[in-house]
Amino acid sequence: MTYEPEKSDPSILARKPTNKSGRSEAESVERREGAEGNTDERRTRRTLSRERVSSGLDRVRERARQEKKERFTALLHHVTADQLRAAFSWLKRDAAPGVDGITWQEYGQNLEVNLADLHARLHRGAYRAQPSRRKFIPKEDGRQRPLGIASLEDKIVQRAVVEVLNA
Repeated sequence: MTYEPEKSDPSILARKPTNKSGRSEAESVERREGAEGNTDERRTRRTLSRERVSSGLDRVRERARQEKKERFTALLHHVTADQLRAAFSWLKRDAAPGVDGITWQEYGQNLEVNLADLHARLHRGAYRAQPSRRKFIPKEDGRQRPLGIASLEDKIVQRAVVEVLNA
């Protein structure tokens, strides 16, 4: 019985180079053809939340790669309202409230207005983090472990800033 060559995949997979690549009789590695589709999107990267990163963050990333000792002192303007919304959705719904006593459900009742206000305060420099609520958890040996619980807005800003820094 004879088999016809496969027609579905014209690409040739690259082979592992031999250990003795200096010899003339060693086989060379065959190149693989380029990928189809989505090749024009090389410049935009994805963050952990799988959202596209802005071109401004791409420039920051490139600068950070080129100048290893460069210090970035102003990255907060890269935090967008969409990132704040995504950060809000990443938070635990049943997490303990912070000093302000606002829960995830309460903040979400008027989400768009709250996020617009938070975004505006961030960009004009009026946002100030609130103090953490201190809670003590008993350990097995009788001592207590301190735990700091951030307010909901602080958690949202922290998560959005993590996305910017990861990008």
